[in-house]
Amino acid sequence: MHEESSRIAAIVPCHNEEITVAKVVGDLKAAVPGITVYVYDNCSSDRTSQRAAEAGAIVRRENVPGKGNVVRRAFADIDADIYVMIDGDDTYEAAHLPEMIDTLISGPYDHVLGVRQDNQETTSYRPGHEAGNQMFNRLTGWLFGSEVSDMLSGFRVFSRRFVKSFPAISRRFEIETELTVHTMSLRLPTTEVAVDFRDRPDGSESKLSTFKDGFRILGLISALVRHERPRLFYGSLTVLLAALSLVFGLPVIWEFWQTGLVPRFPTAILAAALMGLAFLLGSVGLTLDGLRRARRETARLAYLSLPAVCDSATATSWVDSVQKPNGAMADTGFDSLLTDSAHADDRTRTRVRTELAS
Repeated sequence: MHEESSRIAAIVPCHNEEITVAKVVGDLKAAVPGITVYVYDNCSSDRTSQRAAEAGAIVRRENVPGKGNVVRRAFADIDADIYVMIDGDDTYEAAHLPEMIDTLISGPYDHVLGVRQDNQETTSYRPGHEAGNQMFNRLTGWLFGSEVSDMLSGFRVFSRRFVKSFPAISRRFEIETELTVHTMSLRLPTTEVAVDFRDRPDGSESKLSTFKDGFRILGLISALVRHERPRLFYGSLTVLLAALSLVFGLPVIWEFWQTGLVPRFPTAILAAALMGLAFLLGSVGLTLDGLRRARRETARLAYLSLPAVCDSATATSWVDSVQKPNGAMADTGFDSLLTDSAHADDRTRTRVRTELAS
């Protein structure tokens, strides 16, 4: 059964983050009063769950290893109007969250990406990670025709209709790549907000493997190109095989033209086979492109069946007006969503108002 609507939900995937998770939960609650923080303990062997619960988070467990599995589970189980995803390692500055939510509402957008900016004299990226991130940004932008500044960022804000229309196929750290490509493929309204990024505290270790996860991300990009841009993928293979066929076949044809003989039958057979395979792959690409178009139209209609995050009347900044000077609740887009019967019943409204006013 789905949870009652709590308006804004933060999803914090964690694996052995007992050193940092309590601070992350506290920072989120301080940044956005009334936010509901869900900490997903992903096979931790330390006291991550205990620390998160003590900090006031709702703790859930995902027993299948991998950040992608956590996000898939959380997106399916949690019901809210605005979703926040942030890592539990305390490398992102949660104080930027009100700005990101305000940007989502005022756009309105379906996806706000937190672009990491170092706030230290020395880089907070592990060796090779910054260069790899930039390479993936350029490669993905070129392949899918849309620029992105930090596709591997783990700090994002989503609308309800983004979350409930996202398939979540990835299993591990490549989930950020899938989120980015989903935005590009459906051409969803998205923007970026610069956020501070810092080193992990002493005693906290990264779970990301530079080369292993890097190759996984590269493999996912290749699979998504085949899945989302079949004409490009199969068209490239068609051109390559056709070129090889001509390289092997033209000398045989020329020799036959001059002498009337075909002395190199194996080469002739290879050239003919390569050209046949090229035509076959070209046909597969065109067929899959038609199926992709139909699938994308279906996904678009599913996305449009869900309400937008808010209407233009509520595009004022709720961050500056959550409370009036006398302590009463302000009349903002934040409040209007609470009074919408489609999003919250009376009991939920009372609970959220009490949390915000406290």
